[in-house]
Amino acid sequence: MSILTFTPVAQVADVPAGSVKVVEFEGQSVLICHSNGRLFAVANRCSHADEPLACGRIRAGWIACPVHGARFDLETGRAMNPPAKAPIRTYQLRVNGDAIEIAP
Repeated sequence: MSILTFTPVAQVADVPAGSVKVVEFEGQSVLICHSNGRLFAVANRCSHADEPLACGRIRAGWIACPVHGARFDLETGRAMNPPAKAPIRTYQLRVNGDAIEIAP
């Protein structure tokens, strides 16, 4: 049985509702998203165009790539429409006091 090691990456106040914050985690660019009253952590790269998602639209539990409009489910990483077919990576996220922590 593997125990997850969570790492603090941001403060809750850094990510108000409807916003995103880019953080570095284990050498990767990760996007912390606040949508539908929840926080999510996903890879900051579109699986289709390999473009950063940080400037994309965030709505109702999904984020859209700013280049071609591919949408990704923030909880599962699932590609929701073409041109993307592959999912994006998601990370475990928890709030510990005022800190946002993520794990692989």
